[in-house]
Amino acid sequence: MTGGRPGNLRRPAGGTARVTNVELFFDLVYVFAVTQLSHYLLNHGLIDHPTAGGALQALLLLSMVWLVWAYTTWVTNWLDPELIPVRLMLLALALVSLVMSAALPGAFGGRGLAVGVAYAVMQIGRSVFAVAGLRGDPLRRNFQRILAWCLVSGALAVAGGLAAGHARELLWLATVAVDVLGGLAGFWTPGLGRSSTQDWTIEGNHFAERCQAFILIALGESLVVIGATLSRLHAVTVQEAAAFLAAFVGSAGLWWLYFHRSADAGAQVIAESADPGRMGRSAYHLIHPVMVAGIIVVAAGDQLVLDRPGVVGSAPVSAMVLGGAALFLTGHALFKAVVWGTVSRARIAGVAALGLLGAVAPHVTALVLSICTALVVLAVATADYLTERADRPHWAARTP
Repeated sequence: MTGGRPGNLRRPAGGTARVTNVELFFDLVYVFAVTQLSHYLLNHGLIDHPTAGGALQALLLLSMVWLVWAYTTWVTNWLDPELIPVRLMLLALALVSLVMSAALPGAFGGRGLAVGVAYAVMQIGRSVFAVAGLRGDPLRRNFQRILAWCLVSGALAVAGGLAAGHARELLWLATVAVDVLGGLAGFWTPGLGRSSTQDWTIEGNHFAERCQAFILIALGESLVVIGATLSRLHAVTVQEAAAFLAAFVGSAGLWWLYFHRSADAGAQVIAESADPGRMGRSAYHLIHPVMVAGIIVVAAGDQLVLDRPGVVGSAPVSAMVLGGAALFLTGHALFKAVVWGTVSRARIAGVAALGLLGAVAPHVTALVLSICTALVVLAVATADYLTERADRPHWAARTP
């Protein structure tokens, strides 16, 4: 156990901050949250109400889930989870996160207030704890600014939970906007000024590893969906077996694209950056949820394909299978552009190929579309491998 420092809960200075077991326990709640989001997308965006509205609601809920997780990641980068007060804070956040996750299916129905209150409690409560735990520390002023912004977003979240219909959607959209724009504006607050990203002296390796963990959570959900769907089939046909294999290959391909080189190399770059706070905000805080969204959409598409591999021209299947993969490739291309200042031609070509597949999607089965999508992902991964030697100088750790 780390020795106590009166009035200050900062991690010990020096060395590399490691991810602690209590942080991993906290993440377990978000395995459930991602599962809930995947089911919400299927049930409200594709099956019960096959409109763009349901999909946009799922995206809004993902944004709220990501923000409460990401804000906690920033805090545990500075505060020491080995100290009992910080551990208790994380366990309390895990409990409230579990309540919020359980309420997600009814977020735009009878459980909206539970979602809104849980969001507000986490955003405000965490910030109050950080202000109290950083007495005498320069970071305290930063969290005072964050608390001011979270009071606004928390009030909007609760108001959204009390509202109904489109008013709830608009209020929660404003909630997300406040918490995103706050970071972009340096949490400028009257009387307190604004923060600079250079004030956010994060430990880059820890922050990168935490975001990598969320990517793994989303990929794990995709595997659970594939396995669970296969297990409930009464008899596995050749088509269903082929759909299962294509889904697994596609998920493995997404894992390969992210973890083969970019995960560790990105962690090295942010760790050695002169302004790790800026890179943490852009490459991780803002761009990683794009990839997470892509993985969740892919998982929903895989379930649809496994359920009906022979269906032809299904718009929901086409949107999920092609759109999810395109979203992930776009997010990863943005990640590479921010971290290394390079343009990933392979990912751009992959998105273009998925767009072309959209033109033939009305005329082919869901199985064929899934196989073609998996092949596109594999082609991008293969292009990475073949150009690795030529690209190696661009992957050298440097500040973009």
